[in-house]
Amino acid sequence: MKFLELNKLIVNRRLLGVLAILICALAWFSELAGVVYICPYCRVQRTVIGLLGFLLILPFVYNWVIKYIALVIGFFGAVVASSQHFMGWKKISAGEFVFNKNIFIDPFLLSGFALFAIIGLTFLVLEAKHIEQKK
Repeated sequence: MKFLELNKLIVNRRLLGVLAILICALAWFSELAGVVYICPYCRVQRTVIGLLGFLLILPFVYNWVIKYIALVIGFFGAVVASSQHFMGWKKISAGEFVFNKNIFIDPFLLSGFALFAIIGLTFLVLEAKHIEQKK
């Protein structure tokens, strides 16, 4: 499980940034191709994941301006993702919750993944300099 250590993740931040950009591109392609329905929450979340991925691959990610931009984008994306995810919890509490027939496009699961990814990517941008200087 050494690949999940924080130092390893931060050292490999560019690879994770490229992965985030690919996830963003795949999600946008699936909407534009008509595979998934149009959802403003999803659009924000996938765009934020892509932007944070782009920030992770920048050679000057250590600059305070980039970190501030990542915080603003990350907080915005996290609020949107948590708002959508909470709607699922409201349905669970009301006894009305059902998963989407296609589990891979279920908004409850996708918003949970997006929240997890956005907070993680934001954290990687913020911690990059701190850990890499200790190498």
